Amino acid sequence: MTAYSVQRANIYKTWILMLFFVGLIIALSFVFSYSLKNDAILYGGVAFAMIFNLLAYWYSDKLAMALNGAKEVQKNDLPEVYRLLENLAITTGIPVTPKLYLMQSPAINAFATGRTPKVSAVAVTSGLVDKLEKREIEGVLAHELSHIRNFDTRLMVIAGILAGVVALLANMFLRISFFGGRDEDSKGNAIVYLFAIVLAILAPVFAQVVQLAVSRKREFMADSGAAIITRNPESLASALEKISNDVNILKAEPSTSSLFIANPFRKTKGFQSWLGNLFSTHPPVEDRIRLLRGMVL
Repeated sequence: MTAYSVQRANIYKTWILMLFFVGLIIALSFVFSYSLKNDAILYGGVAFAMIFNLLAYWYSDKLAMALNGAKEVQKNDLPEVYRLLENLAITTGIPVTPKLYLMQSPAINAFATGRTPKVSAVAVTSGLVDKLEKREIEGVLAHELSHIRNFDTRLMVIAGILAGVVALLANMFLRISFFGGRDEDSKGNAIVYLFAIVLAILAPVFAQVVQLAVSRKREFMADSGAAIITRNPESLASALEKISNDVNILKAEPSTSSLFIANPFRKTKGFQSWLGNLFSTHPPVEDRIRLLRGMVL
């Protein structure tokens, strides 16, 4: 499979994904409006789906950066990182060097976003800049540029944002239902109302499962792409090893967790950790490191 075939497949999947989520949001809105006898919910849901689809497509890069507190930096601010990004962009065949953003966090992590290689950005944490060696930073940046080249960034951020919209819509319905939003007439159709409650609980889970199906394979492909770009699989393997051993937790927006090179919530404990592992947006770091170190270029 070539880089061009991956690009074409991801462009196709992006449109399918957008249509799927629009259909899901409209279906949820219809069921919720019918159960509450309120047509405004259906019209609002349709408008919500269309507006967020457009926002996710055109402004996904800015939304992802804003949600995670990333600030744009110039070449003079991080000259070594910027030079690496410039050189790798040329090597990767990306026509325009992506914008560089910085997140102030001791955690080691990074992500990329953007709807096309010409309109893209890479964000790194201050912890990554401070704790990784130059070759390891190069491996991480190559991984992110591989995502950009393959149009993974557009696919994953749209999946994350629209899954978040489904969760928000379901949450709004549950709040309206539990805090007296139903009129007396709507209470007569108990079966429809019960179905709507079950749907509101399960729809966000289903939306996240779809998001996960999009995300996991992309990480293995980007790892392989980084190894080919740098001709040094060990640079990314070593970086992933340090990331997995890092004790600091990145305060990231959950809906964008699939964008990061490693799951920002992997260190949480208890029920949250169990749920995080069950719905992990990333394959196990150990598997990624093992595959990288087993590569022969």
